[in-house]
Amino acid sequence: MNTDISLYRSIVTKVNFFINQLQLKTKSSTGRPLAIKVVDIIALALFKQGCGIRTKKSVWRIFREKLRCSYKTLVVNLNRFSVEALLILNSILRWNQRHAHLVKHTDSTDIPVCLAKNASHHRTMRGLADWGYSAKGWFYGLKMLITTDLKRQLLAVKFASGNTNERQIFKKLNRDIMGIFVADAGFISKDLEREFYVENKRILFAKPRANMKRIATNWQKALYDTRMQIELNFKNLKQFYNLETSLPRSLDGYFGNYVYSLLAYVLR
Repeated sequence: MNTDISLYRSIVTKVNFFINQLQLKTKSSTGRPLAIKVVDIIALALFKQGCGIRTKKSVWRIFREKLRCSYKTLVVNLNRFSVEALLILNSILRWNQRHAHLVKHTDSTDIPVCLAKNASHHRTMRGLADWGYSAKGWFYGLKMLITTDLKRQLLAVKFASGNTNERQIFKKLNRDIMGIFVADAGFISKDLEREFYVENKRILFAKPRANMKRIATNWQKALYDTRMQIELNFKNLKQFYNLETSLPRSLDGYFGNYVYSLLAYVLR
């Protein structure tokens, strides 16, 4: 328990710093005062994601005496203030972009919102989620595209339905980022390479498929070999930061889970 409290206080310090730097409004001028301070709400959410705790109820049980509020109140506030957490996340991504390594990686991963067998009965994410296909097979949910640099810093994130063409999102995701971009064969497109190119500022190298007759130089092969680093980001987010979930019962719950997971990861 003492370890939990120590970790929680460390997270509070980080959250408090960003709230002050961004001058986020944490008090309402009207209505009843919040049962839990905004900094504590966000810190509790990051504690949950960073410790790999699956349910909000488990967090409530750990901090029940400190919170002195109902479980329902905690859930409502965690969902409500995920927007403030998103503002903090965006500020960190912008900072990372300004200090990024020249070499960048872009890739996507599947984010199921429920088991495939339950897709026909799933209602919460209907209209946003859809069937998609990945290396693991068919899934019902979303795709998450991210851009990172050679230091594995997260630079940009976008979510889309499971059947979205990744190439359609690539330009929007990296619109304001410059450098040498490395991607897998899913991003091969002469039109995309031409439209994305900015002379002396930005270029895309998509790794050729095994059956393509393309000659790669030694330095291009070295670039392609670095691409697998982005897979470590996906692995960590899913295994240690609860990015994947089927537990929320509202759109706000899913949205909050993704935002808090990403924020906990960049603040690690």
